[in-house]
Amino acid sequence: MSETKIKICGLSDPAHVRTAVEAGADYVGFVFYEPSPRNISTQVAQALATLARGRAKIVALVVDADDGLIDRINAEVKPDFFQAHGSETVDRISEIRARTGVPVIKVIKVADAADIEAAGAYADVAAMVLFDAKAPETLANALPGGNGILFDWDLLPQGGLSGGFMLSGGLEADNVAEAIRVTGAPAVDVSSGVETAPGSKDAAAIVKFIETVRQHG
Repeated sequence: MSETKIKICGLSDPAHVRTAVEAGADYVGFVFYEPSPRNISTQVAQALATLARGRAKIVALVVDADDGLIDRINAEVKPDFFQAHGSETVDRISEIRARTGVPVIKVIKVADAADIEAAGAYADVAAMVLFDAKAPETLANALPGGNGILFDWDLLPQGGLSGGFMLSGGLEADNVAEAIRVTGAPAVDVSSGVETAPGSKDAAAIVKFIETVRQHG
């Protein structure tokens, strides 16, 4: 069984990028979505990406982004992956891939089994599917992701999915071992689970999360 891959998302501080990379993160994620407390400019992301390039894969998270933003991120940040976290269609994922030459991770927000099934449509166009929790309609100020909400891991098919997947949604050091055990996730993604407040990462929490995954994945 291969080692579980780790993504630390929503980074905005050089020290935390260094912490993540030095602790062994496989992916570092930068958010380009203005309503998010983790949103950063392409200029800031360019500098942060330089710290990680060649040591961890750089992921640019976008939410229903237009071509202008996609092109700017691609030119300035040079990500290894785009992460489409909105309502992007299969055709849009194909367009982003063709336009940039960069593989795309498609986020599927999960509340029930039908959401898992919907992921199949993206199998031929997305480099990977990332399962995140769908925010309930009653959640005030909900974001497309990073809400710190779990979904029912038993909804994921035993034996995994072809092409692999990444698991997100409410993960933290205290539950990620169980998440890996239940789902067999080949990759896990954390953002709010290593924060002291929305958008404020904690270096010790980043290290603890990565160490816990390495012990159990």
